[in-house]
Amino acid sequence: MRLPVRKVTIIGLGLIGGSLGMAWTQGGAVQEVNGVDMDPEALQMGLETRAIHRGTTDLAEGVKDADIVVLATPVGQVPEMARRISPYLKPGCVVTDVGSTKRGIVDQLEASLPPGVHYVGGHPMAGSEQAGIRAADRYLFENAVYLLTPTTRTSAAALEQVTKLVGATGARVITIDPDEHDLIVAAVSHLPHLLAVALVGTVDRVALAHPEALMLAAGGFRDTTRVAGGNPVMWRDICLANREKLLQMLGYFRRVLDEMETSIEAGDGPDLARRFEQARSVRGQIPAKMKGLLPSLYEVVVTVPDRPGVIGQMARLLGDHDINIIDIEILRVREGEGGSIRLGFQTEPAANRSVEVLRENGIIAKRR
Repeated sequence: MRLPVRKVTIIGLGLIGGSLGMAWTQGGAVQEVNGVDMDPEALQMGLETRAIHRGTTDLAEGVKDADIVVLATPVGQVPEMARRISPYLKPGCVVTDVGSTKRGIVDQLEASLPPGVHYVGGHPMAGSEQAGIRAADRYLFENAVYLLTPTTRTSAAALEQVTKLVGATGARVITIDPDEHDLIVAAVSHLPHLLAVALVGTVDRVALAHPEALMLAAGGFRDTTRVAGGNPVMWRDICLANREKLLQMLGYFRRVLDEMETSIEAGDGPDLARRFEQARSVRGQIPAKMKGLLPSLYEVVVTVPDRPGVIGQMARLLGDHDINIIDIEILRVREGEGGSIRLGFQTEPAANRSVEVLRENGIIAKRR
């Protein structure tokens, strides 16, 4: 079903912009999605992957008659891009962005956009360490939280428009104050990225004298530092744009790290054990294998032989019993022998029934 929005223009066809375009064009939610990017190859890829209907390098042409304009550029470029397109926006147009910091952008865009043009701040809590439209995915936002940051100056009609448009991607829309947004993402997103960079930097120094360190860093260390593979320019802009809140989080972290250093230096085993137990308990409260704030998935782990079609066979088997798999992940594989696969289900009865069905058909399965 099409939305009341006729034409959407996405400026910046990277991972986020490209994924939004794919969701809207391939899902038939918007009549026309225009892409604007200075890279002709990105535009061509956008057309080939049906992320956009039309593409251009001309800002004025791209935003002409657009009902909604999505600024999917790096955070540091959003205010300047809004200034550049302002003369070409029609009255009633709604501008939104996907920046992972909000207060600075909100203040600047609310003050600079022309009368009759509305702004709604946005931030999809989804992404990848990969960048560019080649990493874009139509289902990137499915079941993900998409934050909108309205203020007292936000048009209710504009907020409703953006909410419906974002909802068409499969995302869960949550509204939050811009300042609260910046504080929370500093803790759960920006700080972890800095820590990952610091960890990689630490091992890099160790590897100067012990080259085997990098080989041994495969596995858990590589997974822990995955986000350090993100776009350096994007993360530079994020850190600078949210430096006040990020410095506050770094202060909290430094105090916790100092306390742990003191315990290790003093040989205080009970204190270390208490901290590890507390961390394990708190981490256990974080919903696993889910995007955003959806209820936890009910998980089943299966052991299967390494042969072509085995995953499809399991899916068909469960489908024949009206059991729907909503998430799947290959955990480990030994080539030529077999591996373990995690299946996610919406309800506990579905997970329990899947174990029964799989076992009845000779497949090793267990609840997790």
